[in-house]
Amino acid sequence: MKTPKQQTLAKKGAPRRPAKRSAAPHRSATARGKAAPAKGPGRRLQEDGALALTAECSVAEADSLKSELKRRLEESEPVTVDVSALQRIDTAALQLLAAFVRDRRGAGRAVRWRGQAAALDTAAGLLGLNDMLELAGQVGR
Repeated sequence: MKTPKQQTLAKKGAPRRPAKRSAAPHRSATARGKAAPAKGPGRRLQEDGALALTAECSVAEADSLKSELKRRLEESEPVTVDVSALQRIDTAALQLLAAFVRDRRGAGRAVRWRGQAAALDTAAGLLGLNDMLELAGQVGR
């Protein structure tokens, strides 16, 4: 039941007070025992020049992935893509990788895959992209 003051405030359309916050200090995902999601762009450059995809490769990082792949399109040496850390890849990222491999192949340039990623294999298989991505028989696979 509301007090007379609360009823009056409700009638006048007065703003409500925000709910009280817990006094418990904020803890990060890792402090709670959960893995923190990957931050930043969906990839990182390794010391040997390989392009390493992070655990999450999705449409959220598509622009930065596209920029990085475009930058590497004309490299004369084979481009190595490390998928060792990859745990999830969506259709947008997979399409970018497929187009990159297609364009490199058309120019007579190679793409090498490093590591294993069940997520990549499963997604490419579902979309029928295994041959286009040249996943089978690559170095390190």
